[in-house]
Amino acid sequence: MTTINLCGVIPPVTTPFDAHGEIEYTSVKAQVDWLVDCGVSGIAVGGSTGEGHTLEADEFRTLIKVAFEAADGRIDVIAGIITDSTRESVRRGQMIQDSGVAALQVTPVHYVFKPGDDDTVEHFRTLSSETGMPIIIYNVIPWNYLSPELLCRVMREVPGVIGVKQSAGDMKLFADLMISADPDDLIFSAVDGLLYASYCLGARGSIAAILSAAPRPSVQLWNAVKAGDHATALDLHEKLLALWNAIVGDNLPATTKYSQIPQGIPAG
Repeated sequence: MTTINLCGVIPPVTTPFDAHGEIEYTSVKAQVDWLVDCGVSGIAVGGSTGEGHTLEADEFRTLIKVAFEAADGRIDVIAGIITDSTRESVRRGQMIQDSGVAALQVTPVHYVFKPGDDDTVEHFRTLSSETGMPIIIYNVIPWNYLSPELLCRVMREVPGVIGVKQSAGDMKLFADLMISADPDDLIFSAVDGLLYASYCLGARGSIAAILSAAPRPSVQLWNAVKAGDHATALDLHEKLLALWNAIVGDNLPATTKYSQIPQGIPAG
């Protein structure tokens, strides 16, 4: 499996829809160009912010293709898979094996019931084996939220699992994951209101909705922390936290789009 070096600010792009609920594929490039101009390191397509859980298989495949073409080699592209079964996760991964994306961002199996730890390991082992693609665990499902111990077990037992996108606001769990993970594991923060703290704890970067709402100051925050300029970083953190407090809620994809539209982005 090819070694990849994902890091930095990786916004989960929003998916533009028209009034009839159809994806406006022609609007995708404008958002990608804007994000590249803001200095992001990559994009994640089809995640929660991109309403990936609502996409039909053909929509998913086409959206990944269009976004990858829009990126045009300038930044890395991660493909999000949010499904309720190992079989469907494998199917979607195989659909885009030759798309050129750098990695898959995949949730654990979820619905109402929670599989055991061994079953979760096998879910990711099967996905890795059947797709041959690098995998980032998207740890976000409330009723199947994986512990730091289980996340590290999956990464150690399944070589194709290269990292974790750690969501939810519990910085204790994030800190536990950071000290438990191996040095080569790619740990990304999706604790939107505390990205500054996440970076200080050693996060490899972030994949979080706030990045799509305010990409330029989000990149500036990352750069300030990497440069050791904590006065600037703290100022940016406070401004981004105020924005996050304004948009966070049950319909986050919509409020993220609401933040993008005044910036000239046809978010749909």
